[in-house]
Amino acid sequence: MATTLRLGERDGLKICVSRADTLALVARPRPKPVEQDSRGILDPWLLRQRVRLTRYPASPTLSGLIDRFWAVEWDLPEPTVHSQQVLTHPGANLTVGHADARRTDHPPGHIEARLNGVAQELSTRVLSGRGWTVAAMTTPGGLGAFLTRSASAFTDRAVPLGQVLGIDEELLVERIAVAEDPSARVAVLAAALEDVLAAADPGRVGRARQVAELGRLAETDRSLRQLPDLCARAGLGPRTLQRMFLQHAGVPPTWVLRRYRLLEAAERVRDGQRVSWATVAADLGYADQAHLTRDFRSAIGQTPAAYAEAQPSG
Repeated sequence: MATTLRLGERDGLKICVSRADTLALVARPRPKPVEQDSRGILDPWLLRQRVRLTRYPASPTLSGLIDRFWAVEWDLPEPTVHSQQVLTHPGANLTVGHADARRTDHPPGHIEARLNGVAQELSTRVLSGRGWTVAAMTTPGGLGAFLTRSASAFTDRAVPLGQVLGIDEELLVERIAVAEDPSARVAVLAAALEDVLAAADPGRVGRARQVAELGRLAETDRSLRQLPDLCARAGLGPRTLQRMFLQHAGVPPTWVLRRYRLLEAAERVRDGQRVSWATVAADLGYADQAHLTRDFRSAIGQTPAAYAEAQPSG
């Protein structure tokens, strides 16, 4: 028999999840593991040594708006501290878990729920002791479906999740904290987001899905190199496309195009592979290697060659 965890009711919105939903969620095909896709995680070899990262697919209801769910667990002996740098995807992360070890405004072991908007700069998360976090990473544009205001209001910001989504944050945190394993925590978070989506304006959700589809093209189609290319594919003018992306993704479409190219460039050498950076630049749509080097150094703080040299082989 399926058991139901009810997270409460707010503004007529009931949030619940069944154990059967947990099993259905994890039974679907999973996103690639970090060993096969570490885009955005700098120095992924070190993370794999210290942190357990598991990814889960979005449910059918959330597919297209949520790129994936992810869960991390760590148990670091004193005095080990792990600082993880991340060059984020062009999506937000809706997280519940232990706070960053640098935080001093809460006692150790504090669990919080946050909306982390798209981070345009390199970000760092510091872990110590024992803890966990679960999160939903939105697609570019997916965030807009869960909001009543522009996604750009949350770019480069982290804010309380309940405040933004209009749910009982304290109860959500409580239910996730007592869940028996990462997949169960993910299921609770997924159910909450599904109910938020069910109460959202259908027109806004539809426009968010449209932006997300264009974001997917920006990620996968190397022929789309500049804003006019994406406009032509969308059948929209540049001003309209800019407004749509800022409203639902929080960042301009040109930024999305460039970020995906940088994520791919770093991924090419995740295991210390030797590459021709001139060839990589051409593959990713850069005019030349110099332009790739400039963007890479601006985003990550070192040249592509220097970053590749720091990755252990194999």
